[in-house]
Amino acid sequence: MSISDINVVFPEAPLPHVIVPFPLYITVHLGAPDDDQALNVTVPYLDYIKNVASSELYPTWPEEALRANIHAITSVAMNRIFTEWYRSRGYDFDITNTTQYDQAYVHERGIFDTVSDISNEIFNQYITREGHIEPLFAVFCDGRISQCDGMYQWGSVELANQGYTAEEILKYYYGDDITLVESTAAVEITGTYPGEPLSLGDSGIDVFRMQHSLSIIHDNFPLVPDVAITGFFDENTENAVRIFQEAFNLPVTGIVDSDTWYKIRSIYIAVTSIAELVARGLTFEELQELYANIVLQGATLPIVAYIEFFINIVSQRYNTIKPVEIDTFYGPETTEAVREFQTIMGLAPTGIIDQQTLNLLYREVYSILTETPQEELRLPLLPFLGINLSEGLGLEYPRILFLEIMLNALSAIYPEIKPVEINGVFG
Repeated sequence: MSISDINVVFPEAPLPHVIVPFPLYITVHLGAPDDDQALNVTVPYLDYIKNVASSELYPTWPEEALRANIHAITSVAMNRIFTEWYRSRGYDFDITNTTQYDQAYVHERGIFDTVSDISNEIFNQYITREGHIEPLFAVFCDGRISQCDGMYQWGSVELANQGYTAEEILKYYYGDDITLVESTAAVEITGTYPGEPLSLGDSGIDVFRMQHSLSIIHDNFPLVPDVAITGFFDENTENAVRIFQEAFNLPVTGIVDSDTWYKIRSIYIAVTSIAELVARGLTFEELQELYANIVLQGATLPIVAYIEFFINIVSQRYNTIKPVEIDTFYGPETTEAVREFQTIMGLAPTGIIDQQTLNLLYREVYSILTETPQEELRLPLLPFLGINLSEGLGLEYPRILFLEIMLNALSAIYPEIKPVEINGVFG
């Protein structure tokens, strides 16, 4: 097989945003959402969990009941943050303090020691359904005065007294398909809006996410055209944005500003029911399909270092392509270099690495490296891509070519290492 016939293998990449980070702080509205007289208070997230647990639970309850209920409390809070339930509707807070809408929070109240100790241990864990990304909106109520479709707090006490563990209690109420996820990363809540409007010609993860949301919205609002989820803001995407803006009474610009971004976000949350106990949600399988064989601005992946190395090699042949720093982050400079390469190759200048772009990029690299005298070849330190190389593999794995170059460089120093033919085939 010749270099012109191969498809370079994309390594399987870790999916973005599979584990939802917990916030450093959370802003609580001390009243109903539309109560303009109520104050907003921003408090450390852990303190918030302890406060809600102390307001909702009795410290004398069995430990497993307390654990189950605190898991539900953290999941409700994480769901509100993940979905931007209030912020996407124009509010300047993350959650309210009222059980009519969310869960009880009494500002500056005392905290029970038992609740505090358990919260310290599990505040960064939340409930999700197996195979799903989003924290579960784990509805709960006391089960005596009020009834609900979720967990009964007094019922959890009875189950704990019968020997149920916290996880067994949660599965009793929410189903056997739930699991507990631990988030090890803490972030400051800044909102998902990328900070600058998205418009025709833009590309990257933010465009990709926006297109995915519009595509899901199309299933429920056919008036909004379906769009290809490519990460490139093309004319079809612009048209879909215009129609969305018109349908939801926004200025019709075709540009995704903050208002349009959060309106798309709120409609997406509504049609997927992510903020409800029974949610369609977003599955790992969907993410894997969406992110297969594509690398775009905003990604941090080992393969990005190889792409940047490829760019620096081809920049020696095409002086309009600017060399970039070799790291694992796909930043604006990498995007612009890829755009220029695509323009030279007669491709649509999206700035996105898809299969066709990667193939053409590697063909140029292969041509340059195999034509360069051995003593002039220098390779940077490149990360392992998670693919073991073995006999029988060929040109579709660029690291074989690099391995051959490194072996030949070593053979000049260590005579016991025999030089090999540089052809990109593991023979």
